[in-house]
Amino acid sequence: MRNFLQNQKTIIGMIHVEALPGAPRYGGAMAEVIAKARDEAQLYAEAGIDMLMIENMHDVPFDRHVGPEITAAMAVVGYEVKKASGLRCGIQILAAANKEALGAARAAGLDLVRAEGFVFGHVADEGYIDGCAADVLRYRRQIGADDILVITDVKKKHSSHAITADVDIVETAHAAEFFLSDGVIVTGVATGTEASLEELQAVKAAVKIPVLVGSGVTVENVDKYLAVADALIIGSYFKFGGYWANGVEVERVKAFMNKVNTLR
Repeated sequence: MRNFLQNQKTIIGMIHVEALPGAPRYGGAMAEVIAKARDEAQLYAEAGIDMLMIENMHDVPFDRHVGPEITAAMAVVGYEVKKASGLRCGIQILAAANKEALGAARAAGLDLVRAEGFVFGHVADEGYIDGCAADVLRYRRQIGADDILVITDVKKKHSSHAITADVDIVETAHAAEFFLSDGVIVTGVATGTEASLEELQAVKAAVKIPVLVGSGVTVENVDKYLAVADALIIGSYFKFGGYWANGVEVERVKAFMNKVNTLR
């Protein structure tokens, strides 16, 4: 399998899918959820983004045991997003629904899954998340999805890592690489918070798989992150007011990509 993230400096724009069936904030119309995601995909494509990712961020509070309705809905949204944009597309299903995300990606023809809790365990705001590498990669083989990358968070945001306090982020990244992760993601402590450049540099120096930044990238700091990372996942900065729950502001994306293209 060719890892299309390796040394490519890929910019991945996040689509935070509106609340889905069963979630407390679901508005009752899947057609509207799909239409908004499709519209944002087209805006991103118009602005010159490299790749997209969808995530059910509006499904708060997140469920560790998502129902089939969420998996099905995300597969439909993912298919429509990729079709509308013509771009590669990844998927994350919260919380830690990594096998479900793989199933949705396989059905929708998507390219990448972002997985939580790949190695070790941690306590997230939705509860305890256990290591899942064996289950996820065996499931990927079972459904014939070896062409779908599985990239994995290390020392994930919105989480306590007290139970692995004796295992630093470099050791965690080494473990993810040993357990066949296709890439590791370094983040800040919360959505929109800058990742530590020192941690990013240390992880990049320690592993041979792609290293991504998963939060806090802006037009002001992109140069320092792009100099180290293989790819950047950007959500909050691309939204109106720099807030993740707002819609995509196409002019922000264009300005960002113009700067990126001068750096690459």
